[in-house]
Amino acid sequence: MTRSGMFGLSLIAMSALGVACQAAEPPSAIHLPAPPVTAEAAATTHHASAVFAGGCFWGVQSVFQHINGVTATRVGYDGGAKDTADYETVSGGDTGHAESVEVEYDPTRVSYATLMRIFFSVALDPTQVNKQFPDSGSQYRSVLFTRTPEQATAAHAYIQQLNVAHVFARAIATQIVPDHGFYSAEDDHQNFAARYPENSYIATYDAPRIEALKMLYGANYRDRPILTLAATGGT
Repeated sequence: MTRSGMFGLSLIAMSALGVACQAAEPPSAIHLPAPPVTAEAAATTHHASAVFAGGCFWGVQSVFQHINGVTATRVGYDGGAKDTADYETVSGGDTGHAESVEVEYDPTRVSYATLMRIFFSVALDPTQVNKQFPDSGSQYRSVLFTRTPEQATAAHAYIQQLNVAHVFARAIATQIVPDHGFYSAEDDHQNFAARYPENSYIATYDAPRIEALKMLYGANYRDRPILTLAATGGT
């Protein structure tokens, strides 16, 4: 059963029952070269934000929640219209939305370049098209939704660097798109991996990403995740 198919059950029921996934390989990780030093200007502010899409937003959020310098994260939808930005509609795969994570960070502590490096290394397989692991559909495509010209320049430079170096067996499929609107997901989806660590989907596909982050990028790793305040004011 793919993650989309699981939602005949409530999120709480899934956690309690430990719904099994179809057999599939858990995510692998690779230590990537650092981005070009010229790809991003020196930080002049303590606050910036960016949006990353790379398959199931539960796992992508959990990776960023464990990165030093990240100050907040929210799962949601990006790439489509506001009136289609809800889980059931996006799951149909024809809204233009991708499951995404908005990341707020302190550029004096962690750069956008470093966030990209960890994203490509740990959070997803950037060579997959319209899928990640057991989930398939355009809503699971990988995208860097950039919010500044500097982010776009850094993204193009880093993807070109990785492709030229043939770091991956196939070309990187991640899109680079200016962000025109991020819409927060329903409260039940926020902090899902942190709230339901024993859920079988989380244990199979998301927990290994955190272990890879700790192993490969220990200097950037924080053990206690930055949890998101839900729209209703709770976690």
